[in-house]
Amino acid sequence: MTPFAWPSLLGSLLYLAGIAIQGILFLACFLTPWERLRRSAYLVIPILDFLAIGILRNGASPLLPGLAILVIFPVIWLAASGMLVRTSLVLSAVGTLLIMLPSMAGRFPNLTAADITSLILFPLMMLAVSLAIRFASVNMRIQQRQLQAMGEELRELLAASREREKLLMTILDATDVGIIAVDSNGDQLLTNNRQRGFQQTAIPAGVAVGDESQYLVFAQDKMTPLPAEKRPLRRAIEGESFADYLVWIGDGPQQRAVSTAARPLKDDVGHLTGAVVVFNDVTGLVEAMAANEELVANVSHEFRSPLNSILGNIDLVLEDREGMSDLTVRRLDVVQRNSERLLALVSDLTLEASAALNVHPKRTDISGLVETSIGSAQAHAERSAVALVANVPSPLWAYADPLRIGQALDNLVSNAIKYSPDGGTVTISAAGTDDWVKLVVRDTGMGMAPEDAAKVFSRFFRAESARDAAIPGAGLGLSITKTILERHGGAIACASALGGGSTFTMTLPTPSSIAP
Repeated sequence: MTPFAWPSLLGSLLYLAGIAIQGILFLACFLTPWERLRRSAYLVIPILDFLAIGILRNGASPLLPGLAILVIFPVIWLAASGMLVRTSLVLSAVGTLLIMLPSMAGRFPNLTAADITSLILFPLMMLAVSLAIRFASVNMRIQQRQLQAMGEELRELLAASREREKLLMTILDATDVGIIAVDSNGDQLLTNNRQRGFQQTAIPAGVAVGDESQYLVFAQDKMTPLPAEKRPLRRAIEGESFADYLVWIGDGPQQRAVSTAARPLKDDVGHLTGAVVVFNDVTGLVEAMAANEELVANVSHEFRSPLNSILGNIDLVLEDREGMSDLTVRRLDVVQRNSERLLALVSDLTLEASAALNVHPKRTDISGLVETSIGSAQAHAERSAVALVANVPSPLWAYADPLRIGQALDNLVSNAIKYSPDGGTVTISAAGTDDWVKLVVRDTGMGMAPEDAAKVFSRFFRAESARDAAIPGAGLGLSITKTILERHGGAIACASALGGGSTFTMTLPTPSSIAP
């Protein structure tokens, strides 16, 4: 563009030669098949550019001495190429110096201090630019190699992660339990094929997968829909940790009994990030237990009639003792006592097998049940020198079957008195929240070992301390009590120490926690 501003430059053959060389180099960049040549071959362009800029600058001098600044472009090119390191550094300084010398030589010996300074300073500046770009290029290449190494490492980690993911999914799909992981919002993170099968069973027609609130999930009676806040996934998302939580999913012939367990997922600072819930199909086990209970109920029923007949006839015989010897009376008393014990055992078996399976919960004042239970147990407590203490607010409402919870409470109070043979205190206390009522029966009796306390709700189990003390019992009462609590959607727990008494805690839902 300079000839338009300085037309006199067109009269300089040296300037026109510089323009021509620049044009030739420009065309060479496009027309030369550089890919067929050595990698360093293209450096001939910046090297020849020094010549072209020198001719241009000296052809336009003294009119345009500033054209020498164009030398920065070949200097940058050579330094950034990473090749011919020494040559590029030498050309950056020497080439710039050679471009400056011809015009300076024309003014010799009339050179000023400014001329000499520019003659020395300008090549040094180009050398500094070349060094700076060289260092930056080297650093950039090092970083590029590091990034490439990191990229390769990331690719390897990604491949390994995918392999581990495939292995994990293979393992999960091979298990016979349903597994689902969710985040804190309830969004599904991971699930296996078994769990997808459970979801299909629970989904009613026309409901989308993932809308867990619409799934067919029922309580243990197989008919009462579980409210959203009591369903396994919702409880897990709320941070609860539970095990053996039995629910029924689906309806009709496809309905399945599922035992669920959940564990929360937390980050390093303890914040809840999600949960893992496990679903285990226990339909066969539940049906087998129901069949077993039916068998026990039938057998117990068949035992009851002849036992009642035996006891009735013994009572009739014992009413007329005058014609019998003392030995005969004692033997009949033994028969009567053992028949009554056997009848009590049959009654417990019948209750365990059938009666406790059906509960009819409603809004119930727990304080009234406690008062009734204490009144019923007072005579037994006085005979055993046991003090009964109640600490229950009135009213205290729970969603419970008053008959069955009264039965469970009577059983706990009776046991507390029975296992306090040396006297003591039995305390009944209760407290409630918006969702739960906790009813606690605590005694100061003989207690039991912790390992026995863990098994105390098992059918026919009796603690070693009770056997050693020869306290009668069949080991069914606490099993029945546990069944009653579970039918209410509640729970019961035992804490005990040998010689330190026992504490039984019953948990019941409140009316407000039950969906209308």
